[in-house]
Amino acid sequence: MQAKLAKAHNHIPIGILMKTRLLAVLTALVSASALAAPAGTLYKDPHCGCCGAHASYLRSAGYSIKEEPRSDMPAIKQQYGTDKAPSCHTLVIGGYAVEGHVPAAAIAKLLKEKPAAKGIAVPGMPANSPGMGEYKPGTIEVVLLTKDGSVKPYGKF
Repeated sequence: MQAKLAKAHNHIPIGILMKTRLLAVLTALVSASALAAPAGTLYKDPHCGCCGAHASYLRSAGYSIKEEPRSDMPAIKQQYGTDKAPSCHTLVIGGYAVEGHVPAAAIAKLLKEKPAAKGIAVPGMPANSPGMGEYKPGTIEVVLLTKDGSVKPYGKF
């Protein structure tokens, strides 16, 4: 069989042919992983249903979300710096904290622009936010959680 492979490829030594193919496969795998959906962990109260609805919304927007039920949510919020603009769940993604029912477009902006901040938040639980009912784009006020602990407007999404 080795002789047939060598003839089919203009007498390229089989060792070089195999290494070339292996390199091509590895390159394809690395490229595919670079294009994979942004992955994050969503910390949530085990008794909250809207947190799972928000995780589902984010998955449908192309994010890979792992849900982790926790009974110590105040400590999670303090750990990631979202306690100044709290909501019901905390997502950690791309080195940032995302608090509450934040629209996917705001998360995409955060991950693209990479501001020097702890993250972003939608404080409280707005009824028209993703995971809380019918989402109305352009109506959700998102805030930036700065590294010094202040909260600043980030935009409407």
